[in-house]
Amino acid sequence: MTKPAALRDTAHTRPWHALEVHAALTALASNEDVGLSGVEAQARLVRYGHNLLQTRRGPGFLSLLGRQVNNPIVYLLLGSAVLAVALGKLLDGLVVFGAVVVNTVIGFLQEYRAVKDIESLSRMVPDKAKVIRDGRTKSVQACDLVPGDIILLASGDKVPADVRLVVSKNLQIEEAALTGESVPSQKAVAPLPVETSIGDQRSMAFGSTLVTNGWARALVVATGEATELGRISHLLAQVTELRTPLTRALASVGKWLMVVVLCIAGVLLGISLLRGYSFADALLVAITLAVASIPEGITAVITIVMAIGVQRMAALHAIVRNLPSVETLGSASVICSDKTGTLTRNEMTVQALYTPADTYTLSGVGYSPVGKLSSPSGHVLQPPADVQALFEAGALCSDASIDQKGGGWHLSGDPSEGALVVAAMKVGMDVDALRRAWPRLDVVPFESEHQFMATLHSSPGEDGRVVFIKGAPEVVLRRCGPSADAYEAVMSQVALMASQGMRVLAAGRKRVSSSAISLDPAYLEKDFTLLGLQGMMDPPRPEVIEAVKVCHAAGITVKMITGDHLGTAEAISQQLGLCNSGGKSMTGAQLAQLDALELRKAAIATNVFARVAPEHKLRLVQALQDEGQVVAMTGDGINDAPALKKADIGIAMGITGSAVAKEAADVVLADDNFASIAAAVEEGRRIYDNLVKSLAFVLPTHLGLGLVLIASVAFFPVLSIAGEVVPLLPMLPTQILWINLVAAVTLSLPLAFEIREPDAMRRPPRTLKKPILDRFLIVRTILVALLMAIGAVGLFLWEYWTEVPQHGHTMALREAQTMAVTTVVFFQIIYLGNCRSLRASAFQVGFFSNRAMFAGVGGLLLLQAGFIYLPFMQRIFGTASLEPKAVGLAALVATIVVPLIEIEKAIRRRTKHHPDFAVVPADECLTERLLP
Repeated sequence: MTKPAALRDTAHTRPWHALEVHAALTALASNEDVGLSGVEAQARLVRYGHNLLQTRRGPGFLSLLGRQVNNPIVYLLLGSAVLAVALGKLLDGLVVFGAVVVNTVIGFLQEYRAVKDIESLSRMVPDKAKVIRDGRTKSVQACDLVPGDIILLASGDKVPADVRLVVSKNLQIEEAALTGESVPSQKAVAPLPVETSIGDQRSMAFGSTLVTNGWARALVVATGEATELGRISHLLAQVTELRTPLTRALASVGKWLMVVVLCIAGVLLGISLLRGYSFADALLVAITLAVASIPEGITAVITIVMAIGVQRMAALHAIVRNLPSVETLGSASVICSDKTGTLTRNEMTVQALYTPADTYTLSGVGYSPVGKLSSPSGHVLQPPADVQALFEAGALCSDASIDQKGGGWHLSGDPSEGALVVAAMKVGMDVDALRRAWPRLDVVPFESEHQFMATLHSSPGEDGRVVFIKGAPEVVLRRCGPSADAYEAVMSQVALMASQGMRVLAAGRKRVSSSAISLDPAYLEKDFTLLGLQGMMDPPRPEVIEAVKVCHAAGITVKMITGDHLGTAEAISQQLGLCNSGGKSMTGAQLAQLDALELRKAAIATNVFARVAPEHKLRLVQALQDEGQVVAMTGDGINDAPALKKADIGIAMGITGSAVAKEAADVVLADDNFASIAAAVEEGRRIYDNLVKSLAFVLPTHLGLGLVLIASVAFFPVLSIAGEVVPLLPMLPTQILWINLVAAVTLSLPLAFEIREPDAMRRPPRTLKKPILDRFLIVRTILVALLMAIGAVGLFLWEYWTEVPQHGHTMALREAQTMAVTTVVFFQIIYLGNCRSLRASAFQVGFFSNRAMFAGVGGLLLLQAGFIYLPFMQRIFGTASLEPKAVGLAALVATIVVPLIEIEKAIRRRTKHHPDFAVVPADECLTERLLP
């Protein structure tokens, strides 16, 4: 297969849309009537390859598994486990190794999903195609098409490759998936300027698009990887998915933590040797410190917190496909949204009317025939005769129909004609009965060359025939012959509607001879009476307007990036509040002229981008990321897929979205509702706050345990028993793992259910430069760790020296170690209440607002009782039973954390001018209102 030769003939290196039909046929040595010979088609199939897209596989099972092990903290833990086994501490080594296995499995399951972004593209090519070969029409496998083939297209067909139109009759093609345009594109064979964008190339049809009306004969100019669809596939393959801000921050924390732990373990090893410890004991101390300081359970905590967020987001109609993305929405600073079907309904709707007598508005959106006719003053009206006549013309001079199926209303036919039919139904017209009363005798279909449609009807109860005409206003007006002043008045109304982003159709009628049975061309030239204008648009979703306000209040910029026309995009953006009338907007052609620096400035300053191609969307996302923005990209079409994959978080539409868009996205909106994004952003911010709360809860425990070991090695007496030096350690490695994996995880989980902080949607998104371990978290960790270490060390020494005379060294040490562990556990239980809000007092957040906390605390108390008193647990962890007064003393000492943290919070609120935080009522939370 000679790929270079194939690529030389693609539509992207040769402007097929700009060539005359004869020149295009000559370039590919084809004939519009005969097509290629079977022999030539086979030779070209060898040369160009099959009309298929390459399937690219993602990382395999072993690769994904390797990612989980390739982690500095995992290396440190594995090394600790191996050393423990080498020193004869088999149980300790196995427990540490078990912790590594658990975290690896969790990480693997989190990442394990098929990477099918581009595989789904191959399913976009239809199975069969009608082709002319050797002068005969035959059906062939679409994958066997080659450049130079002549194919036939009819309504309902999916275009199998990129083609140059040769003959076209009333051809309309739905190209929203590729261009983002909300209405089918009117096609024609006339050549166009070379610089014409994809969305305006009316002489071309592109693979995977759908023929909605008419028929055509076309020349295949590009197949497989050389098509527009293939080009998007290449863009998608070149995009590297970014790690989320949270995963990047946690990776940085992990690296620094490993360095610090290794340094401290090395120092502790040296101190132990200087104090007379044997090398084995000194190494055991260093291993114990590593196990104590490394937050083995934090991966599980973070994963579970995000998993709970995934469930809540699913209830909000946001299906999360990539677990870390559940938090990324909360840090998004820019949402780049497609227009058609995302911000708008993708249902053309008549909104404005003009007749020679007056102007009117029509309420209601979409294809549901519910709405009211109103005068300019806002009074609801029954349709007067002039409006009645305008609606009749629109319903009769169209082929669309609206049917109710499955509780909804569905269109069959052209969206613009469907809007005319729905408009008539809104004022009570029975369109089916109207069409029966006015039987159609003849029709001149809409052609892009003449820009109108005309129908001939029998007039009910009258002797005569009536011709209705609808089409472009200037075309219909020429056939109505108004005065110059009247013409200017009508065109000023057209301009007004167009400035509001509407597509405007004019309608007229004339009476002809009762003997007329067909539409003589002479009937269509003049003497029509203008009935009026109907202005229609794909309206914005009403709920999106409020969602945009919520995003703006949260410091999030919403940008529209669409393939639709600039005027339409600007009008919709103003209705949505994306920018005021003086806001900046740009086209894809203008973007293409900018260098990298200019593009970065334009990406920040501009909120509306129209007539953009897939590579423009990709460049815009990259430019925003280069400016330090966390970018969320929404879309539903094939053309959105590369940008969805490149963005920090891609959001696809679940109902109208293409399979390619869904596979490339991190989140899929099950209801196609942009408003669900605002709720998901709120949920993302709640998740991040709760993750920080979890870190603020877990990290002091690890530092505290490390301080306990450092204090014991540096200051505790070294015992000599039976001639051997015995280190006096407050905790064993297995006991430390109990605290890290069981106690910390059990108590961290309730924090995942905390409702959002009151200012969550009133503060700007956090910057990428802000570390997750900020000054607050460091200060809080040190303060609580010191309190925990002092309490645990103090009670350990008290219990040990009290029990040695009665039970001897071995049993006294086991009891003292159990006492130290129990003290730390009680510190965690009591400190949990302080972590429910990062700033508000523990007494303000509402005692019963998080019932999961009671389950977590109750579960841990039961587990801790087993840890202390059950014989098999005592054998595994080296614990001993404690008297009730000892347990009570541990709980009493732990309460010291409450007043000190409350003082710290009060100082921080006063210093940072934070208001006192009261609990947020559930009905004030957007997510709480939307959750079932």
